[in-house]
Amino acid sequence: MKKKKIILAATSALAILTLAACSGDTDKDIATMKGGTITVSDFYDKAKSESSNQQLVQQMIIYKVFNNKYSDKVTDKQVDAEFNKSKETYGDSFESQLEAAGYTTDSYKEYLRNNLVLKAGLEAHVDLTDEDLKTAWESFHPEVEAQIIKVASEDEAKEVKKSADDGEDFTKLAKEKSTDTTTKEDGGKIKFDSESTTVPTEVKEAAFKLKDGEISDVITAANPSTYATEYYVVKMVKNQDKGNDMDKFKDELKEIATQAKINDSAFTTKVIGEELKAANVKIKDDAFKNILTPFTETSSTASTEDSATQTTESSETKSTDSTKASETKESTTDSTK
Repeated sequence: MKKKKIILAATSALAILTLAACSGDTDKDIATMKGGTITVSDFYDKAKSESSNQQLVQQMIIYKVFNNKYSDKVTDKQVDAEFNKSKETYGDSFESQLEAAGYTTDSYKEYLRNNLVLKAGLEAHVDLTDEDLKTAWESFHPEVEAQIIKVASEDEAKEVKKSADDGEDFTKLAKEKSTDTTTKEDGGKIKFDSESTTVPTEVKEAAFKLKDGEISDVITAANPSTYATEYYVVKMVKNQDKGNDMDKFKDELKEIATQAKINDSAFTTKVIGEELKAANVKIKDDAFKNILTPFTETSSTASTEDSATQTTESSETKSTDSTKASETKESTTDSTK
């Protein structure tokens, strides 16, 4: 599969200027010219109003809050595992990718750690229901073993399909024809399930319908990185039906349902808002007064709704109790008569 570039690090002059401000160097000249100067303070006042810097401060606050509470949920071993996964994915280009993205080894590990801690904090708020698991079950397909051949044109894919249908060895075809460097040397062998990201959705959906030993028609898929159209032919080696027993795949379903929650922007926004409120975050610089509004307003709305629900339930309970008391009184009066 085509490798994605490492995401550009969120670097900003604002971080440097903040340090300068803390050290009392805000009046230090950056440049002088006829008719005036530009000081660190001038630059800081201008820089902090930039949207990218506003986002950076927002990110710094959120990471700080989550690290203060959930950093013990993430180990160095987990960070190293994510780092090595990236290193394996990008291969020989890893170091140049890091440099191009503005990372060092240490800063990239810090980036990975922050994201793992944020994820751990979000997961701590996940409370799965039976309905969540049933939703995950609907789209779930257990892991299959298959062979894939990826080529650049539809004509090439049709030729591969014809050769395979005519009995030519699929492993040999994959080694000779496939452009997928990850699998071609092993004859196109690959394992994936419904949640795997190593295979395009179109390929997975077509593959899951195949019986063992069956070869697919040509499958057209869009590369998510380049948006280029790619063509696949798949041979199913070992498929498995999920059956009707959800409990057999309970761990997988919990993982899928949890990830679905974390991918839900409404859920993550609400959780972040709750954590910011619990940490008593206060913005001291008016230039940044609105950077947390998307989270704090959602949190306030959610709290208001919860309060309204509790009030309604309380009122209904009181109404019911009042009705019961009235009925009891009437019953007593009738009995007396």
